[in-house]
This record gives sequence, structure tokens and C-alpha cells, in this order.
Amino acid sequence: MTRSTRTLKTATLAAAIALGSLMQAAKADAADMQVITVAGGCFWCVEADFEKVQGVAEVTSGYTGGTTVNPTYRQVTGGDTGHYEAVEIAYDAEQISARQIYDLFFRSVDPTDAGGQFCDRGESYRTAIFVSDPAERQAAEAAKAVAQAELGREIVTPILPAQTFYEAEDYHQDYYKGQERVFTRRGFKTMAEAYDFYREACGRDARVADLWGDDAPFVKR
Repeated sequence: MTRSTRTLKTATLAAAIALGSLMQAAKADAADMQVITVAGGCFWCVEADFEKVQGVAEVTSGYTGGTTVNPTYRQVTGGDTGHYEAVEIAYDAEQISARQIYDLFFRSVDPTDAGGQFCDRGESYRTAIFVSDPAERQAAEAAKAVAQAELGREIVTPILPAQTFYEAEDYHQDYYKGQERVFTRRGFKTMAEAYDFYREACGRDARVADLWGDDAPFVKR
């Protein structure tokens, strides 16, 4: 299927996205939210993307899919736990559906890459969707089928049964907007500055834009 005949157009997906104050106004009590779990490479980036989506109340970075109990970041990225870097997305089902979130997710990553994402390589950076019931699986499978038809290429992102989700260390939560100063290869920067540098240097947006074109919902234009 060519881009000109895609069934899911940019306007359809972009309608789910609201920036800044609109996102904050849409947030509801987290206790009333539904939760789905996805892995899309660096969890800083996935968290930053989906916290822009209207109807999403909170995104939490963490680890899932492996065997180690209460893993640390060092253990997970070391490759010995089987865990993915993942996020839990808490959302208001009256404002956005699981299917819409999955549609956005596929277009925010490179789902054709089985070895990691962008500059981050290894099993902890692979993509995956974790489902907890038949309805979630049906929505995820439908989104995957449409995304694969649009790309005309095999999507390798698996749809897996949900497992225990372990929250990542506090340091990783909302890293993309943190103001604490950290030391980087370019000297001291705020977390937010370090995140921006990392995301650009890693080539995430460039690759997503190349793959999805105008249907990439989070790429700045």
C-alpha cells in the first residue's frame, strides 16, 4: 500500500495529540485510568512522546518481559535479565482508545528492526506490545496488521502476554523535562538538554520520519 492510499492519515492520528497545557487539562485521576504497556527502545523517548497525547494521564518508565525480579537499569541494559525497557501508559478510555494508542505507537518506532532501536542495540531496546486481555490483543493485532500493510514490510514487533512491570529508578522518570544538571560527553547539561541531544544524536526522529513520512505523529516538522 502506498503512502497516498494509506487508510490511517496524519490528520486522524494527530487528532489524538495535544501539547502543553491542553494535555495537562485532560489529565484525570490515575485511579480511573486504563493501562497498557509497550516497549519502544529508549523509555525516555517513549515517555516523552506519549505524555503529549490527549487522554493520556501518565507514562511510567520501567522494565518488563524478563525473569529478574526488581531489576536495575544496569542489569537490564547489560542484557542478562530478558527485560525490555518499557512504559506503562495510563489513559482515559473516554478520550482515547487502546487501538489509537497502538496506532500511534507503531508510527513512533521502527517496527521492522529486531535488534534494538536506532543507535540503541540489544535485547533491552527491542520493540514489543504487552497485552493483558483478549480485547487488548485484538486491538494490538489490528493496529499491527494495518501498519504492516502501510509499510509493505514485515513488522517484527511481537505482541506478548503481560508480565510484571517494574518501575525504573526515579532518575529515569520524566527525564526528558528534568532540570537537574548531569555530566555528558558535551559537558554539564540539564537532563532536558541531555535528552534533546541524545534523541537527535541517536537518529530516532530521522529514522521514524524516513520510515513513516507524514504519518509519524511525534516528529517535529
